[in-house]
Amino acid sequence: MTRIRCSRRDMISLTGLAWAGICVAPEALYGRALHARRAQVSAAQIPSWPTELRRLADGVYAYTQASGPGVDNASLSNAGVIAGPDGLLAIDTLGPPIHAKAFKLAAQKATGKTFNRVINTHHHRDHTNGNCFFTPVEIVSSEYTRQATIDDGIPAHPYDTRPEWQTGMDELRLAPPTTTLSGGATYRYGEIVVEVIPNYPAHTFGDVMVYLPRQKILFAGDVAFYYVTPAGHNAHITRWIDAVDRIAGMDVDLIVPGHGPIGTKKELAETRAYLELLVQETRKRHAMGMSPGRAAAEIPLGRFAAWTNPERNAWNTVRLYAEFAGTLKPAQDLAAQNAAVAEYQSLARRR
Repeated sequence: MTRIRCSRRDMISLTGLAWAGICVAPEALYGRALHARRAQVSAAQIPSWPTELRRLADGVYAYTQASGPGVDNASLSNAGVIAGPDGLLAIDTLGPPIHAKAFKLAAQKATGKTFNRVINTHHHRDHTNGNCFFTPVEIVSSEYTRQATIDDGIPAHPYDTRPEWQTGMDELRLAPPTTTLSGGATYRYGEIVVEVIPNYPAHTFGDVMVYLPRQKILFAGDVAFYYVTPAGHNAHITRWIDAVDRIAGMDVDLIVPGHGPIGTKKELAETRAYLELLVQETRKRHAMGMSPGRAAAEIPLGRFAAWTNPERNAWNTVRLYAEFAGTLKPAQDLAAQNAAVAEYQSLARRR
């Protein structure tokens, strides 16, 4: 257990509130100092990671995109590559054209081969928009993922808040999966056995993972978020915990999450701990009749408070409120989630 110490400077700073005419109880002063020190310790424990194509085993690569403390991780997803004698398999294709092209070029340069298949772990655009830069190849997914990719389409102004990502945006085209799976599947890339494993509902209602049993490597897609607040816009969060538990029972040494650095079951346990905490605390506030946005703002997240993109906590409380009410549907309730985020951010600014 980490011992949190409050420095003399913390206490002097907070005690200064009393001199300003603000009445603060001694235990509140200590509590705020403790919270501030805990946040600093938590932030120090969060790594930064680079954009790189990393070789994990013979013919197996993971592609991560640079992120870390203080970085907006939205659409900075990960991907994977399996190299066989006749070509390459891509595990997701990223989102903005500039990212998809960089990933494709890095893989082809490292292996001297071209792509002949794509597996989409789920339908979110930061994992599927890049499909069009890999065609014509077979694109494999669950049936739900194919339909949701079509339903979501390509927005009129994709990534319009990211001017640095606009290169090649006019080339972006919808390229939904061409082959759908009702269960799992097995492919062979030379000596590499590639198992596609359904694991839904979880982050979405169509998640699949890619497992290499001989190498003990798992590409978990967005069932795993490492050091980044999990995004539950289409999630079934209590079942997501079950999905994480299924991974925990697998023979796996390395896990490539959908977002975050390459890790192990140790980091996966933190994903689970976050989800479990969120379920417990949200259930209390749902029973109190609190709004989802206020619930997200008031939940004591502890070490998870330092994870990036905290506004996603409001997405997640909306999904849990729907679960508790028995009204949860696969599709995102965008209006409810936008309202909850707005309330969450308004309350956070006052703190």
